[in-house]
Amino acid sequence: MNKWKKILIFLMLPIGAYAQDLSLVQYVKPIIGTAKMGHTFPGATVPFGSVQLSPDTDTIPYAVDGKYNGEVYKYCAGYQYADPTIVGFSHTHFSGTGHSDLGDFLIMPTTGDVQMNPGTSDQPENGYRSAYSHDNEVAEPNYYRVKLDDHQILAELTTSARVGFHQYTFPKSSNGHIILDLMAGIYNYDDKNVWTVVRVVNDSLVTGYRQTNGWGRTRTVYFAMSFSKPFKEYGIQNNDPVQVYKGFWRKFNQEKNFPDLAGKKLRMHFDFSTEEGEKVKIKFAISPVSMQNALANMQAEIPHWDFDRVKHHGQQLWEKELQKIVVDVPTNEDRINFYTAMYHAALMPTMYMDNNGQYKGLDQEVHQAEGFTNYTSFSLWDTFRAFHPYLNLVNPKRNADMVASMMAHYQQSVLHMLPIWSHYANDNWCMSGYHSVSVIADAIIKGVYKGDALAALEACIQTANARNYEGIGAYIDKGYVPADISGTAVSNTLEYAYDDWCIAQLAKKLGRMDVYQDFIKRSSNWKNVYDPSVGFMRPRMTDGTFKSDFDVLKTDGQGFIEGNAWNFSLYVPHDPEGMMVNMGGKKRLSRYLDSLFSMHLPDEFFAHTEDITRDGIIGNYVHGNEPSHHVAYLYNITGEPWKAQQKIRMILKHQYHNGADGLGGNDDCGQMSAWFIFSSLGFYPVAPASDEYWLGSPAVRNAKLQFDNGNTLIVKAINQSDKNVFVKKVTLNGEEVKSYKLKHADLMNGGELIFYMSAKK
Repeated sequence: MNKWKKILIFLMLPIGAYAQDLSLVQYVKPIIGTAKMGHTFPGATVPFGSVQLSPDTDTIPYAVDGKYNGEVYKYCAGYQYADPTIVGFSHTHFSGTGHSDLGDFLIMPTTGDVQMNPGTSDQPENGYRSAYSHDNEVAEPNYYRVKLDDHQILAELTTSARVGFHQYTFPKSSNGHIILDLMAGIYNYDDKNVWTVVRVVNDSLVTGYRQTNGWGRTRTVYFAMSFSKPFKEYGIQNNDPVQVYKGFWRKFNQEKNFPDLAGKKLRMHFDFSTEEGEKVKIKFAISPVSMQNALANMQAEIPHWDFDRVKHHGQQLWEKELQKIVVDVPTNEDRINFYTAMYHAALMPTMYMDNNGQYKGLDQEVHQAEGFTNYTSFSLWDTFRAFHPYLNLVNPKRNADMVASMMAHYQQSVLHMLPIWSHYANDNWCMSGYHSVSVIADAIIKGVYKGDALAALEACIQTANARNYEGIGAYIDKGYVPADISGTAVSNTLEYAYDDWCIAQLAKKLGRMDVYQDFIKRSSNWKNVYDPSVGFMRPRMTDGTFKSDFDVLKTDGQGFIEGNAWNFSLYVPHDPEGMMVNMGGKKRLSRYLDSLFSMHLPDEFFAHTEDITRDGIIGNYVHGNEPSHHVAYLYNITGEPWKAQQKIRMILKHQYHNGADGLGGNDDCGQMSAWFIFSSLGFYPVAPASDEYWLGSPAVRNAKLQFDNGNTLIVKAINQSDKNVFVKKVTLNGEEVKSYKLKHADLMNGGELIFYMSAKK
């Protein structure tokens, strides 16, 4: 077949066939969300991998003069697109969070005189960091490449699940170095490193570990580092303060070629001579258990030195993940947004166990994962809303394992609580609610989790009755969290009430009607913080009075977490009709929603809330923060579904695009992306644990969802266009859908879900 005939056939292919015939990996742009407040990272990783090997672009400290440094917030993922220098490449990163940790084991290749500090952004020449250009930067799934201009070194990164693979192409030099910075970290401060140990086993193998006291109070990560080429010499800079007692290690000169090292603040250099274009490769494995396990992880996952082979294998894993949903969309920009969203929704939580199944538990003991993959880094305040329901739809085995991981966490907890925000054998207790119960209930009700459901219910009950945790005791006694007990009293009350409803649904499914009655009653506690005199949820004091100094627009100091009364007053996902009645009925709710989207929220009202920025706001609707993610769908209960459809399509266009600043707020471990995926498909889980999805307005022309049960769901939007945002009719397997809801089981049975689109409401 000649070239022109091939081109003709290519041009005649429908878009759907084109998407299936070509790799979907090419449509993923990991650079999306790396600017401003997306807080994503551009580096290499495999789906849900333990290693996230990515560049860090500055060393902003968490505190200055003993006080929180607000500038650090930009660096939750270690990388900011606007920065002109790269400090180095570290092995662990969060994706899209609004707080941080990690950044373990930073590596930087250099030439010339050894420099053992990173330098600063205003004086980069004083350190080992390097200038770079985005023109010489490539970010793909499981592959990152950049030219380090100051050292004339081409850096390439790829990974397996537990191993980072570096490939550095050097110029000709007798003075090449690999810097290993064991002090570096994200959200760093002087005392964060508790202890570091390094063993130089031979001239190409180094092992060790680091324990930090940060978001995870007792987080320990072990490593094994192997070089493709023996180093000539090596050395250390120990930045520990002078101690009164140092033992008798002074008998050795530990600064040069000494193999047994320990301290809190260590940096190392490994020295090489290189020919022009010579590649120095490094395999860097991590483990939660031991140095021996880290080395075993390396030997099991990458027993060779073929960089391209590892890159290709990782991209095959990504291709398999992306092929779960094959879409035909109007533009290439839409396609990039969709598959980048799928990519971001498969970065976290991360696998937290070694190749042999061992992991360190919450009790700091070594455990064996029997019959499940253990995961960590559950940002549950964000991800219970759409991310975990998304996994129940397209990746149920993983979500079942995540529930099993939560149950293991509970069993190892001396507090007998499910995770709030699990993190490397710790709970960092970030954000509000006890949303593990939402994830667990949703997985059991949808038939995803096959473990002991009654044991899971008991864990949910125990967590919901932990009286000493963030106002739960008062909540149980009074029916609300008093504002003089908690600064986020209103949002806590609303989230506890929703979680209690989830427990009630699970109890009902399991025939525990006694539990159902208790928790369905508790689920109505949201009514206790609604003030009908002002028409908003409002902080309430211990004596029962409502807080007098109250501003419905302010996002701080008003009893809410990352939101204001306008947004949080709509947070009753389990009883939206009851909420609507309390607010005054359909017309009142409709006017409220209209005002929310159309009014202006002045900067002064979120000036002191770093998680809320203008980029994530439409009117007073704060899409960049999760509590509002169900709000547009509420028009369905006002009898005006066309308003939901119009608003959803507007949000899809306004809050997501292809640039580095293409996310309107923190991606929050995949939640922002999961909202995009669901809403693009035309339905959304407003209340996880209900087994229902609410209809919206699909942005795809066609989508093929391949389920693990072997069934296929085809979603079609007839007459799809930017103008045709209104849905005239919906059919599922030929039967018209009369309500605004779809059942999970009906979707999982497969078939055709067809939306008939129009430019008229």
